[in-house]
Amino acid sequence: MLKQILADMYIDPELLAELSEEQKQILFFKMREEQIRKWKEREAKYEQNEPQKPIKTNKVSQRSVHWQLGADDDVWVWVMGEHPSDKPYDVICDEIIAEQARKQAEKEAEVRRSAQEEELSKLTEVLAVKSEAETRDRWKHNVENKNVAEVKAAEEMKINVENEIQSAALRSQEKEIVKLEERTQEIYMNWKDAQEVKQKIEKEDSEWQETLRKSKAADERRRSMAKQARDDYKRLSMQAIERGSVVDKAKNFGDVKRPPLPPKPRLNQSTNSHCGISRSERRQGVKRLNSSCSRDNIIKWYKEEQLPLQAGWDSSRTSIALWFHGIISRLDSEDLLKNHIPGSFLLRVSERIQGYVLSYRHAEGYMHFLIDASGTSYSFLGVDQLQHATLADLVDYHKTEPITSLGKELLLYPCGQRKNSCDYSELIS
Repeated sequence: MLKQILADMYIDPELLAELSEEQKQILFFKMREEQIRKWKEREAKYEQNEPQKPIKTNKVSQRSVHWQLGADDDVWVWVMGEHPSDKPYDVICDEIIAEQARKQAEKEAEVRRSAQEEELSKLTEVLAVKSEAETRDRWKHNVENKNVAEVKAAEEMKINVENEIQSAALRSQEKEIVKLEERTQEIYMNWKDAQEVKQKIEKEDSEWQETLRKSKAADERRRSMAKQARDDYKRLSMQAIERGSVVDKAKNFGDVKRPPLPPKPRLNQSTNSHCGISRSERRQGVKRLNSSCSRDNIIKWYKEEQLPLQAGWDSSRTSIALWFHGIISRLDSEDLLKNHIPGSFLLRVSERIQGYVLSYRHAEGYMHFLIDASGTSYSFLGVDQLQHATLADLVDYHKTEPITSLGKELLLYPCGQRKNSCDYSELIS
């Protein structure tokens, strides 16, 4: 099973759904190691065929970049806002917005003040010239006519002109105040809109932070489960060595070994020639091939490879075990186990790949464990990986030893066939 998955670099989604978290973790590591191995093999082949480029000896033209190091001899990096004396990001943004608004208001007020002063200056000059001319004429007339009344009228006119100038200045100041208030109100509304946008961004940022926190927690749980799986493997391996049951039984079937690695892929000489392959073609990777394990192929595999080994027989090798079932689906296995108590189990032939699946009934539902049968022994895919000579040995071993330390799954009660039916008849006929 593992050999076929690594050869195709593909696993059916429904088959993947039957794996536990520990099995998925180890299967991912195995597939990743296989990808790296194939990539290194292609790179080495390409390096052998690629002509060596001359090494430049001109050291004067070489350039390099030197990073400033900190006290820990690592690249010195400063992130704004992380130092205790740095202001928070929102405070800095508020200060920048307020300063820009203040400078803009002062600039506009200064421009309007300059224009008004220029207008007042021109008006004052006009009125002064006009008043001076009129006063001069009247003064001449008064001097000529020696009329005191006209001199008094000229003085009153001068006073009126001064009052008019003062009134014009007051009206100009009032208009300036009104415009300044309107500009202040506009700036305040802009600031209010900016605050609403800022609150919206902070809300979205808090939601993103919560999502990130949950993602980190999920990653931590997966790492913990993977570590627990490795610890279980070491513990169960030591128990098996101490008990000696697995090794003694495996002597009749050869040394206990892991399933062999899939054969190395053959490189096409026409496409991997010295001048015919490009770097982009080298990095395309291995194309995924669809699995060809149909029901007929699985039946043929069982009859040719597993039936001679009496896979599915009990420990005495005289009859088929009660827990053995044929090619049934995941839903069918759960339907068989639903009326049984926790601790019940059955072992079925996978309908999607050359291997077996152990379906287990526990207090909260069902669990499914893939069993690798690609070599001369049998083992769970990614759980303990202890290799057993027969399926019966695997079942007997886990009657007293749990499959995983977290679930404490013990194979206590085998689940047999339905009444008046036999789902493995097509395999042994």
